[in-house]
Amino acid sequence: MAIALRKPNEIEKLRAANEIVAGALNLLRENTKVGASLLDLNNMAEKYILDRGAKPSFKGLYGFPCSVCTSLNEVIIHGIPSIYKLQEGDVIGYDIGTELDGYFGDAAISVAVGKVTPEDEALIACAKDTLYHAIENIKEGMRFKELSHLMEQFILSRGFIPLRGFCGHGIGKKPHEEPEIPNYLEGGNPKSGPKIKNGMVFCLEPMICQKESKAVILENGWDVVSSDALRGSHYEHTVAIVNGKAEILSVVRD
Repeated sequence: MAIALRKPNEIEKLRAANEIVAGALNLLRENTKVGASLLDLNNMAEKYILDRGAKPSFKGLYGFPCSVCTSLNEVIIHGIPSIYKLQEGDVIGYDIGTELDGYFGDAAISVAVGKVTPEDEALIACAKDTLYHAIENIKEGMRFKELSHLMEQFILSRGFIPLRGFCGHGIGKKPHEEPEIPNYLEGGNPKSGPKIKNGMVFCLEPMICQKESKAVILENGWDVVSSDALRGSHYEHTVAIVNGKAEILSVVRD
């Protein structure tokens, strides 16, 4: 399937959907405190999204039961909100999607609850720094595999490894579109495969493991952990290629 090239008016519609995602994530970050329940945080973000005329696009997507993926400690992605109350030293990941006027938004953050260990601080920083390093280095004409390779090398340079089996993706009139964008190089040749072009819109989402990269899905059918059973982290932005560079759509404009 061809990778869609979006017109400027479509990019603005995608920006509007993603601004709501960013606002909801900011709200969750501000309310990430000891004693806050994951289900209450989910409901808070859902209300924020609905109040702005959008839909929480994850709710019901592939059967997911809630509006926010709340990935706690060892859960790297796709965590289901529960009545669990956050405790000092937890690491919590939030992943949110929206639909507004037929266009989709998607972004994620990992947040420390109170004071965490230096190791956990480094884990969270790896996901965030990998994401921004990749975005800063995107240029029109580079290949998506080069981008995957760049992210993998950055993650490895921090002493961590990327989760395998899950990836970033295109986004537009569907929550997941072509291309798939792993956080590691597949196939051995970064100079192969599709090139990045102006008008493309996609999500980059580094998912970080500590010792083993194999993904394990838990009994609820959603929570994804590493086979090493250690904590992970996750960050994500939706970006559009405009004038040869990546522009982040999933931020709140001043």
